Amino acid sequence: MPERFDVDNPDNYIAAAFETDDPASIAKALGEVARTRNMSKLAKDVGMNRSALYRALSGDGNPEFATILKVVRALGLKLTPVSAAN
Repeated sequence: MPERFDVDNPDNYIAAAFETDDPASIAKALGEVARTRNMSKLAKDVGMNRSALYRALSGDGNPEFATILKVVRALGLKLTPVSAAN
């Protein structure tokens, strides 16, 4: 898991979570950032109810990849593959 969530640098926190290659860490980091935003609006944007989104992004949930993509987009980010050699 990334060191600590910095409200001023949420993109860096999420990027660090993705570098762990741990799905639970990624979901948890997305959830922590999402909680600093309007979770109800985010849930609506993602097409889920708020409580289901909280569960999916708890770190204990197992969200579908499509959900992760929707959350990433709703947070104003995008996933871009880069070579592992970089």
